Amino acid sequence: MPHGPQRHVVVFGGTGFLGRQVIDKLLQHGHRAVAATRHKPKHGEWRHADITDPASVREAVSGADAVVNCVGLYVESAGLSFDDIHVAGARNVAEAAREAGVKTLIQMSGIGADPASPSPYVSARGRGEEAVREAFDEAMVLRPSVIVGPGDAFLSALAGLPRWLPAVPLFGDGSVRLQPVSLHNVARAIRHAVEAHTGKGGLFELGGASILSYRQCVETVQELQGRRRPLVPLPMAGWALMARAAGLLGPAAPITEGVVALMREDNVASPNLPGLADLGIKDPEAFEEVARRYIGD
Repeated sequence: MPHGPQRHVVVFGGTGFLGRQVIDKLLQHGHRAVAATRHKPKHGEWRHADITDPASVREAVSGADAVVNCVGLYVESAGLSFDDIHVAGARNVAEAAREAGVKTLIQMSGIGADPASPSPYVSARGRGEEAVREAFDEAMVLRPSVIVGPGDAFLSALAGLPRWLPAVPLFGDGSVRLQPVSLHNVARAIRHAVEAHTGKGGLFELGGASILSYRQCVETVQELQGRRRPLVPLPMAGWALMARAAGLLGPAAPITEGVVALMREDNVASPNLPGLADLGIKDPEAFEEVARRYIGD
């Protein structure tokens, strides 16, 4: 896709795991990228915004050509619910973008998002997609599979298992299939979508070059680390109980209800929906490549 003219892009959650990479990619290609966050970052252009506060959101998107919403919540707290962020907050961003005449709105979601899910997290993600499309007809909703890269919550967790742990627990029997997508590829896809600037929306599912079972992901990491530990199936009911207990730790929870819910079914991009190739990524990385780069020699 051609770079085209410089775009003024506001990235909500611009200091987070994905948001930082999106801003870096935009800046590298000559665009003006502004982080819209509650706290001032150490570097870069910034606007104060809280997606639960419509007035601050409207002020943040003023003058933007494109808006990207990367804000996510994985553990609820007494003052903040999944609905606050993924439904009401996403709607605030979409409505403000429409009112400001923004041409391109990109809403980050995830494969498996479903309004009818019994999981509060997964349901909120799905209802958030609906709220965004209702508020901004041509919104682009991007659903990645598990994102892997430096500072992620998946590859880092597998690589960081304590050496003293005698065995590695699997989600169920470890057969659930994943299509891990690299952080680099997702950020590039967002940059390409901003540059295309067609105003055409739609639903995209983003998956990497390889589809692996959870067991295979664990085995790949173990091989790169030179470790051989038994892999032990753990019923999903056991994971659900652990997630419930871990939820008491707040944002520091090592396992969340949403993760357990998503690991009950395959997390693979639909062949019937547009994906990375349609966003200019013709050479997606495989999980093995990313793991080798960050774990291997």
